[in-house]
Amino acid sequence: MFSPVCDGASNSGCESSKESSRSSTPVLDTDRTDRLRDKMRRRTESGDHWFSLEFFPPRTASGAVNLISRYVAEALACSSNSALSFELENYHLFDRMGSGGPLFIDVTWHPAGDPGSDKETSSMMIASTAVNYCGLESILHLTCCNQTKEKITGYLSKAKRLGLKNIMALRGDPMGADWEEEEAGFNYATDLVKHIRCEFDDYFDICVAGYPTGHPEAESYDEDLRHLKEKVDAGADFIITQLFFRADTFLKFVRDCRAIGITCPILPGIFPIQGYQSLRQLVKLSKLEVPEEIMQVIEPIKDNDAAIRNYGIEQAVGMCRVLLESGEVPGLHFYTLNREVATMEVLRQLGLWIEDPRRTLPWAVSAHPKRKVEDVRPIFWASRPKSYIYRTQDWDDFPNGRWGNSSSPAFGELNDYYLFYLKSKSSKDALLKMWGEELTSEQSVYEVFTSYITAQPNVAGHKVMCLPWNDDPLAPETNLLKDELDKVNRRGVLTINSQPSINGKPSSDPIVGWGPPGGYVFQKAYLEFFTSSENVTALLKVLKKYEPRVNYHIVNVHGQNTTNAHDMQPNAVTWGIFPGREIVQPTVVDPVSFLYWKDEAFALWIEQWAKLYEDESPSRMIIKYIHDNYFLVNLVDNDFPLDNCLWQVIDDMFELLDNPPEEQPAEQTAEQPNDEQSDKEQPGK
Repeated sequence: MFSPVCDGASNSGCESSKESSRSSTPVLDTDRTDRLRDKMRRRTESGDHWFSLEFFPPRTASGAVNLISRYVAEALACSSNSALSFELENYHLFDRMGSGGPLFIDVTWHPAGDPGSDKETSSMMIASTAVNYCGLESILHLTCCNQTKEKITGYLSKAKRLGLKNIMALRGDPMGADWEEEEAGFNYATDLVKHIRCEFDDYFDICVAGYPTGHPEAESYDEDLRHLKEKVDAGADFIITQLFFRADTFLKFVRDCRAIGITCPILPGIFPIQGYQSLRQLVKLSKLEVPEEIMQVIEPIKDNDAAIRNYGIEQAVGMCRVLLESGEVPGLHFYTLNREVATMEVLRQLGLWIEDPRRTLPWAVSAHPKRKVEDVRPIFWASRPKSYIYRTQDWDDFPNGRWGNSSSPAFGELNDYYLFYLKSKSSKDALLKMWGEELTSEQSVYEVFTSYITAQPNVAGHKVMCLPWNDDPLAPETNLLKDELDKVNRRGVLTINSQPSINGKPSSDPIVGWGPPGGYVFQKAYLEFFTSSENVTALLKVLKKYEPRVNYHIVNVHGQNTTNAHDMQPNAVTWGIFPGREIVQPTVVDPVSFLYWKDEAFALWIEQWAKLYEDESPSRMIIKYIHDNYFLVNLVDNDFPLDNCLWQVIDDMFELLDNPPEEQPAEQTAEQPNDEQSDKEQPGK
């Protein structure tokens, strides 16, 4: 929600701003067509309405996890534990609301919450996570309140370094009752806009606040409009307004802005009324008056939150329809209060909430400008895209078109499992319920994997909704393999990644499709799993008869590895053909990257599972035994037009284990003849 901003006359300009360290801000090349203002222009010209969403930073670390993470809604229905259900309800805000297709989100700035720090609850980190790990175009609020010019420049440099490209320039609320002059900083949003333009040229797209009824501190409505024009003339690209309750209020404001020469986009701030107390608090902070006709409806039902929310949805939908039909409003900006129900329902009724199952690429993309050309990744991180982004964040260039032949991709170490965007979304208590309060054998672990695959309750009656390597329920694509996965996991082939073979499915396919319409996608069957050394011994014997059709790579935690990958070259396992484009191959099995991935894959046994239990406890020792002794295996079936042969490979392995060939006595060797031969060779017998 916007903080009130006073936009009086500017007192400082570009010359005074140049005291800041311009030279400390490196130039970062960006794809100009991907700028937010360009996206707005294209959508406006096409007549395609859009929406955007505002969030505020959570107060707690667990709140940060909840804000950025997602659990599929069915987890609530599947869970038999009420406490777990309550926990799961909050695990999906960015992902859930991002799935409806917002043009952008924005994150507010709260001076009292150390907003520019590296804390997981800071505005800076939440906005950075939204961009880098959730793929959401994001605007970071920045205020003048209690900040020097140098500190502001430092925050802007940090934002740029983190991949943030959009700033909401605000004066901000006073820390006390009245605004106190910032002698070493700025006292007006206009000066902040000028400073951004002087120090960072055109790198940032800048948004400023507008007030449809005039700012409460302005001498008059007309004076406030003049100050708004000053902000736009100083370099602002678009305006988002404070909330209002009547469509006519906003439309008059737009006409008045156009009359004085403000031509940039003006987006209305929409607040669906969700509760009596939240409305009162909002009105108090924004110093707005609620129209009498709204209060007459709300007062009699003020103790009925559901009734108020339903009215708020109805009121917001009616107002938004008037705005969109006016021809003056290209998009709507929603103040969510970090709640999803009311906003999503308003958008659905307006026809703006569209969950398009099509994916740009088979994996979750990042919105960081330097990753915009990235279109190839190793398959190993398919279920841990945030980890992959984290480990490659220092790369200067990203694979585009093909993975290449690099023999040593510089993956960063993953030691920061505690980071809120890398650790599990579930609490320790929830994980113990899913993975076992007490393990008695390796078979106990097999049962956890099987419960996850089948979506059936574990022995304690709890649904297993995640594993250390997969923090969400099974993807629809993996469900295609559920029966076979169930069978092999029960016998200790502990699968953590898989994909079926696909031969020319339309890119619009709701399960395996990706890329632009009119294309076709292809996949080689892939299977990745942990299994015992005994199984690996049998598997290696079996694999000999499947070469060269099957590529394999087998490694343990100590780095002992075996592969038949030709010259350690990458193997494309997903590709697509689209009209007017070259073939795109976004997923590869790369032997070199696999050796980096294995460190992370093995570490998750300890970091996320073993550490749930006391030191030296039987449960912890079972997990540690698996970590120390099992192998990580990946298999690729190169003959994608044929039926997947990998299940037969595993069946053959089990057959060999169940019915081993008769072995020669231990004392006999190839050089030692048996007794019958010896008798024939010894005369006189």
